[in-house]
Amino acid sequence: MEQNVFIAKDVTTNPAPLGLTGFGLTTMLLNLHNAGLFGLDTMIMGMGIMMGGLIQILVGMLEWKKNNMFGMMAFTSYGAFWISLVFIWIFPKMGLGEAPSATAMGYYLAVWGIFTFGLWIATLKMTKTMIWLFGTVVVLFALLAIANFTGSHLIHTIAGIEGVFCGASALYIAIGTLLVEVYGKQILPMP
Repeated sequence: MEQNVFIAKDVTTNPAPLGLTGFGLTTMLLNLHNAGLFGLDTMIMGMGIMMGGLIQILVGMLEWKKNNMFGMMAFTSYGAFWISLVFIWIFPKMGLGEAPSATAMGYYLAVWGIFTFGLWIATLKMTKTMIWLFGTVVVLFALLAIANFTGSHLIHTIAGIEGVFCGASALYIAIGTLLVEVYGKQILPMP
C-alpha cells in the first residue's frame, strides 16, 4: 500500500535583518543622544516603541516560527527592553509612578548586561560579526550602568559613542544579509 507523505518546506524569508535594523537604528539614535548631540525627545521614544520595540518583538515571533531559539530570545527580549525603557521615561511624566533613581537605572542596565553576556557566550559558536555585535552590546550596557552608578558624564558620553558603533554593527549585519539575498552572493565581508 502506497502512502502519500507531505513534507512541509519553510519558504519564508529570514526575519533577522529586519530585527537587526530595528535594533541598529534605535541603538544608534539613542546613543547619538547619549553622546550629547541632542536631547531625549519623542523622536527617540517613537523609534524605541516602533522599531526598537514592536518590530523586534514581531521578528522574535517570526524567529520562533523558524525554530531559532537564539533569534527568538534576542529579538523578543530587546524589543521588550526598548518598550520598557520608553515606559520608564514616560510613566513618571504621566503620574504613573516615580522616576527611577540613577542607582536603580544602573541596576536595570546591569541586569540587561548580564543577560546580554549570556547571549554573547552563545555567539561564540556563530560568526565573528555576531560575536563582535553582542560583545559591543555587553560593553554598552556595562558603560551605561557604570555611568548611572557613578554619575559620570564622561563615561555616559563614551557609552554614547560606543553605542553608535554597536548600532552601526547591527545595521551592517542587516544590510550585509539583505545584499546576500538580493545579489545571491556576499557583497559585504561578514566573517
